[in-house]
Amino acid sequence: MPQGAIDVFSDFYGQLEAGASGLIREADVDPLTGIDRAVDAPQDEAAQREAAAVTAVIKLNGGLGTSMGMDKAKSLLPVRPGLSFLDIIVGQVQHVRSALDVPLPLLFMHSFRTRDDSLSALARHGDLTVDGLPLDFLQNREPKLRRDDLTPVEWPADPSLEWCPPGHGDLYTALRTSGVLEQLLAAGYRYATVSNSDNLGAAPDPAMMAWFAQTGAPYAAEVCRRTPADVKGGHLVVRRSDGRLVLRETAQTAPEDADAAADPTRHAYFHTNNLWFDLEQLDATLRDRNGVLGLPLIRNDKTVDPTDKTSPQVVQIESAMGAAVEVFDGATAIEVDRSRFLPVKTTNDLLLLRSDVYGVGHDDYRVRAQVEAPAVDLDRRFYTTIADFDARIPHAPSLVDARSLTVRGDWSFGRDVVVRGEVVLDDDGTARQIAEGSRLG
Repeated sequence: MPQGAIDVFSDFYGQLEAGASGLIREADVDPLTGIDRAVDAPQDEAAQREAAAVTAVIKLNGGLGTSMGMDKAKSLLPVRPGLSFLDIIVGQVQHVRSALDVPLPLLFMHSFRTRDDSLSALARHGDLTVDGLPLDFLQNREPKLRRDDLTPVEWPADPSLEWCPPGHGDLYTALRTSGVLEQLLAAGYRYATVSNSDNLGAAPDPAMMAWFAQTGAPYAAEVCRRTPADVKGGHLVVRRSDGRLVLRETAQTAPEDADAAADPTRHAYFHTNNLWFDLEQLDATLRDRNGVLGLPLIRNDKTVDPTDKTSPQVVQIESAMGAAVEVFDGATAIEVDRSRFLPVKTTNDLLLLRSDVYGVGHDDYRVRAQVEAPAVDLDRRFYTTIADFDARIPHAPSLVDARSLTVRGDWSFGRDVVVRGEVVLDDDGTARQIAEGSRLG
């Protein structure tokens, strides 16, 4: 690993050794209020073009989709026939390039497990690079630590499992140690917009590019209004001691604060993991801090082999890229529509995205909801892995008129199935088939 990554790991290790928990107490923070809204972003095309001309798009593409039984990048999954997550991302970027006549570099941060397959898939689009910039850079990796003595774990059965990614907070370190940050600045780029590759709602938005440029802020986070369903995940709070915005992840919430943290009437916004930053100010801050940005520690307790709960217990040191909001003076947040937050974490999410609830624009490749998304709950015994899911639901049913779909048991769906209203498929202990063209509800 590059020395810069080792320095960051060493800083976190020192905190861990000293007993740091990374907890952010409810008594020490106030709710986030009084922020800008994306609906008020500048609509002037000249301002949008000016900002877009100096903006780069960065997509985090290190996720393997292990929760869905995958061993390749989740972004390789098809969303529509012939269109993967990666294809749609490329289409969204190319549309803005063409519409505004701007270069708009696209860069992927890959992990050591996702890089080769992703670059191979992206090759079908020809040369996507601009200004001599690379198409990707590599996330760092670090050793998993034994929970009992914090030494690097050994696992001869699969030595690759002795290593883990350092969380997406590694973005800033990887940008610097790879040389990409320096290359972007040398090519004249000023801003970056960053999001996860599995969130197709976070399309590059020229209006928001203009908004961020006009704020003069070093950093901005996109947040959405919470609903009672949004009890997990990070949310921004205001630290009472200094008035700074702070990201509090679920893992940083004390058990006794869980109810207050999950209350949407108290903490009205959740963090989408879409963010913006000024490349010049990021570079200056990293230089001032000798490459150690100083993000809060997240301690993640796991087993060395995630599929074997009897394997040695380990600690993974992680950090969240959104936590950088507290590093920069003048950092801000903006409220965005729910349409900019469409992450796919489970096959429930994937079924919705593949269904007619969402449409994909022919020209701009924007993913838009046609109706309010219904609740989908698939039986985890039969639909958790992508292999099981695809075998049982090779063709997504129509859900545009559905309010909810609950599947209990082993059901397979034929082509052109339509779900209306609230539908529950019960388990009778046998595998059953829903015939082609069936109407449910």
